[in-house]
Amino acid sequence: MLSKCIKVENTNQDVKDTVRLQLKINVQSKVVHYDNNEQTLLDCLESSNVEVHYHCRDGFCGACRVTLVEGEINYPLGEPLAYVGDNEILPCCCVPVTDITLLIEE
Repeated sequence: MLSKCIKVENTNQDVKDTVRLQLKINVQSKVVHYDNNEQTLLDCLESSNVEVHYHCRDGFCGACRVTLVEGEINYPLGEPLAYVGDNEILPCCCVPVTDITLLIEE
């Protein structure tokens, strides 16, 4: 359910705790929470009723291209085959690493 882990060491008791943070996606004047690290960014946006145009869902066509205004993403299965320009990402095959802000052209 939670997507980012930061390990914290308590040196006084020699106990390791794990703090989990829920990432936020700012898009179209709303905030969407990325709370399932098993899903792509596109799946997360769709489940929050944010419309993103897409075709292949695998990074081949580039139809889901959006602008990453702020933040960091990762392509867990490797870089997509479709062309992505500067500050563009393919939500169908990426996951957020930090809080992100997106611009979706309509």
